[in-house]
Amino acid sequence: MISRLFTSFSNWVAQISGRPMSFAVSLIVILLWALSGPIFGFSDTWQLVVNTGTTIVTFLMVFLIQNTQNRDGAAIQAKLDELIRVSAAQNVFIGIEHLTQEELDEIRAKCEARAKTETAANQAEHRANRKAAQAAEKATS
Repeated sequence: MISRLFTSFSNWVAQISGRPMSFAVSLIVILLWALSGPIFGFSDTWQLVVNTGTTIVTFLMVFLIQNTQNRDGAAIQAKLDELIRVSAAQNVFIGIEHLTQEELDEIRAKCEARAKTETAANQAEHRANRKAAQAAEKATS
């Protein structure tokens, strides 16, 4: 129950905070604060108000944004895993996001090496096919 409420709340905050109107409201608040400086004599309390407010908002936003990103990342991984599962891709790639950085680097290097090998093989096959087609055309003309 609490998890669902937090999820709903963090989704709502993420949606609201990413809109241009939210930026405009924030800008207006800062401008009003700056314009109120002469009224309060640019006192330490006047400065403390904006520093405290921005620190609190930033602190809370970090957790809300991280929650949203974690869920988005998990959803994307689940979708990719399902695509891998139902395709001709290797199922060993499902769940690799849980590996260490070193293990991921090793897998990436192997994939890149395989891709280079396949590219070279495809290019050689293409050249051979082109030569064969030219020879066949020359022989039939």
